[in-house]
Amino acid sequence: MLKVEDLSVSFVQYTKGLKQKDLKVITSLNIDIMPGEVLAVVGSSGSGKSLLAHAILGILPTNATVNGTMMYKGEALTTKRQQSLRGKEIALVPQSVKYLDPLMKVGKQVQSAVRKGDPVKAQKDVFARYHLKSGVDGQYPYQLSGGMSRRVLVSTAVVSGASLIIADEPTPGMDTAAVQESIRDLRKLADEGAAVMMITHDIDTALKIADRIAVFYAGTTVEVAPVSDFEGRGEKLRHPYSKALWRALPQNEFLPIEGFQPLPSALPPGCLFAPRCSMATPECSAGQPEARELRDGMVRCIHAT
Repeated sequence: MLKVEDLSVSFVQYTKGLKQKDLKVITSLNIDIMPGEVLAVVGSSGSGKSLLAHAILGILPTNATVNGTMMYKGEALTTKRQQSLRGKEIALVPQSVKYLDPLMKVGKQVQSAVRKGDPVKAQKDVFARYHLKSGVDGQYPYQLSGGMSRRVLVSTAVVSGASLIIADEPTPGMDTAAVQESIRDLRKLADEGAAVMMITHDIDTALKIADRIAVFYAGTTVEVAPVSDFEGRGEKLRHPYSKALWRALPQNEFLPIEGFQPLPSALPPGCLFAPRCSMATPECSAGQPEARELRDGMVRCIHAT
């Protein structure tokens, strides 16, 4: 459905003396997703997860430069094609509730996303499923709580009939019942043939519905692994960062990862994780490792076996 290869995103910035420079925030990022699949994208804040979603949809700021290849259903995802597919074949559940139109009642906003069948019925059915009471459809976004607004955003994607759904942190602020309903619906959409990309920092939630997990670090993909590899002490995982991330979870060993993810303006040479990696050798600083296939997954590490 979607294939992203060697994606880079940089932003033009002006420094002291009005000197212009390019700040690269995504480097050599690779992912692919098949129809019927849920791909979870995980990583810490600032790793490039949301920027990837915006690059796919073509909604980056005007000072952004995008390089690399993005293919949707086998054809290049050009700017013109992004405009024609956005909100139709490709739907976004955005991270910010500010994406809701403040001047339109939320019921109408969800109804406008329905492509087949009765829009009013579809909206009322999905609101009932997400425990949005009767009368909410007649309210404006400012009248809703953050959790209610997020459920409205998820509802819009669910009724859209899109082939590719990108859910950017779709569950924060929801109660437990709404979270479970939301992720079940994302899984159901995939089972019905859609491709679903769920961007999240919550690995536990991702494990419940995803087929594969892509791990991001400092603006690049360091590993893509089947969900079944996330078990035990992470012995089946390939990249040192993925293993450290897994072992840092409270329900595992709760071991902190030393150091910090580098800022885009201060990326180290070579492997971006090397300064924090116990396996690092001088070779790791020679250049960023190439992405390679390993044990039914992908890894970007010269020491991975």
